[in-house]
Order: sequence, then structure tokens, then C-alpha cells
Amino acid sequence: MTSRSCPCGLPQPYEACCGRYHSGAAAPTAEALMRSRYCAFVKGDAGYLLRTWHPRTRPGTLELDPRMRWTGLEILDASGGSAFHAVGTVEFRASYRGGSLHERSRFERVDGAWVYVDGEFVQ
Repeated sequence: MTSRSCPCGLPQPYEACCGRYHSGAAAPTAEALMRSRYCAFVKGDAGYLLRTWHPRTRPGTLELDPRMRWTGLEILDASGGSAFHAVGTVEFRASYRGGSLHERSRFERVDGAWVYVDGEFVQ
């Protein structure tokens, strides 16, 4: 186990943070799911990304570019998405070598678990 902080930006080690969701624990909030999905992009875990995608919007396959180097995550806003909500949105900026992606993502609960529905890029 490493003592480095999680790629999602929280101070816990990966194994105690997003790694537990990658190993099967359910993310308790939409923001936690979003952070874990960012980490899945960092780690190249397409299987996790597909498992946490809403069945109605999930693609059949997902090809990740192994050359992509994600360098940081900044949560800009979050609404809904707690244990008391059925839907939530998370606005974030994900930086990569050479640029950044600014997105407002929508999440819903399916059978009690948070899943990613879709997102829109913010200019």
C-alpha cells in the first residue's frame, strides 16, 4: 500500500479513498462517484467506468487512450447527490497534460447506487 494521496485530490491514500469503490464498495454520494470515475480514468479502468454508467446512456464499449495523462481534479460545484437525493449534478474541471476539461455531470440512483448519466461541457 502506498501513502500517496488519492488521484481525486482528497488527502487519503487511494486504497482508502476511491480504491475501495473500484474494489466494489458503493459510492455514498454523486460527488464520491464522480471522484472515483476520475480516478478510473487516471488508472485506465474502463470496466469500472462502464459499471458506474447509467444503463440507458452507457456505451457498448469504452476505449481509453493510454497516452492520456490526467494531472488533477477540481470540484467547482455540486448539488443534490446525497443520501437524501435521487439525482445530483457535479461540475468539475479535470486537468490533463496540455489542457483541461470542464464538465457538468448528471448522476442518478439505480437500485440505490449512484451512476453517471451524462454530462455537458462548459465553456
